[in-house]
Amino acid sequence: MRIGMTCYPSAGGSGVVATELGRQLERRGHVIHFISYDQPFRLHDFTRNVSYHQVEVPTYPLFKYPPYLLALANKMAEVALYEQLDILHVHYAIPHAASAYLARQMLASRNKGRARRLRFVTTLHGTDITLVGSEPSFSEMVAFTINQSDGVTAVSESLRLETMETFSLTREIVTIPNFIDPDEYRREASPEDRRALADDDEKLILHVSNFRPVKRVDAVVQIFARVAREIKARLLMVGDGPDLPLARREAERLGVADRVTFLGQQEEVAGLFSVADLLLLPSEKESFGLVALEAMACGVPVIASRVGGLPEVVGDKQAGFLYPPERVDRMAKKAAQLLRDESKHRKAAIAARRRAIGQFSASRIVPQYEEFYRRVLARPPEV
Repeated sequence: MRIGMTCYPSAGGSGVVATELGRQLERRGHVIHFISYDQPFRLHDFTRNVSYHQVEVPTYPLFKYPPYLLALANKMAEVALYEQLDILHVHYAIPHAASAYLARQMLASRNKGRARRLRFVTTLHGTDITLVGSEPSFSEMVAFTINQSDGVTAVSESLRLETMETFSLTREIVTIPNFIDPDEYRREASPEDRRALADDDEKLILHVSNFRPVKRVDAVVQIFARVAREIKARLLMVGDGPDLPLARREAERLGVADRVTFLGQQEEVAGLFSVADLLLLPSEKESFGLVALEAMACGVPVIASRVGGLPEVVGDKQAGFLYPPERVDRMAKKAAQLLRDESKHRKAAIAARRRAIGQFSASRIVPQYEEFYRRVLARPPEV
């Protein structure tokens, strides 16, 4: 198949998944065309059957805000026509599905409707429903673009159900979870890598996020501070965002600033997971929890909130441990217990890797997308 792929190119779960999906599909013999305002941040090396098409957004004085939705729709139509795309896969409902709908309508009117109808699939990743979709100014548009998609997927059953409850929909939503490449995400760090971040007698606790309020980075520091009273440990905070100053202030307030390292945004995180002993993810919401899956694949047990899609990813009491978001005391207690008991930690680490590979390996999930594309393409086009 010749597949168009549109996502936000910056760091974030939807962009990571879309880029990795495109790379995996190319390995399975498909031709992939990425369409976005910038090259996806994980799309590095040249690959013969993967192309990137940049969306140029006009900045005329007439436009108070750059019309990205329209520019993207125009580029989608252009690429679909000249590259003879079989299907377009957009990640995030707004604005990507809206642009895909416009592109489809543009091509349908070309040559008085004789052009082949462009089919597009929308994958919902979470904040397009839980944040953007909850805005009254966008809710009708979100519902419209979902209903106009030729196929819709959600990254977790929790998100699928929430979407169905939030909007009035006529379109079926299929759950296809996120995935990892077990060859890329595995534990293979050298002792030197570890010593660069922590002393030999320190346990290394990790948090990776976009540092937005929903990630509760202050709670991460609070959990660590409780653990650090009992165990010699260091907290590694990876990422950037509006709540970074909050995390720094909380570390100062709790007297653990000297044991918290802020690494900022990192493109390659598999190596960091490989040196970590534990991942903390006390989020208020997580539609899937890709960082938890990546950590588990590297043999890192997870302590997280029992919210959204995290129970589907982590399970409970084997690969990781889930608690109500507000129970930082219970999260801290379990973290300290796990880090003190090498036998229990080792069993949890093995279970984490086993669950990640068994349930969420690319070889298991990517064929589900292929089959979904085929089903969409096999259906007669709707009027």
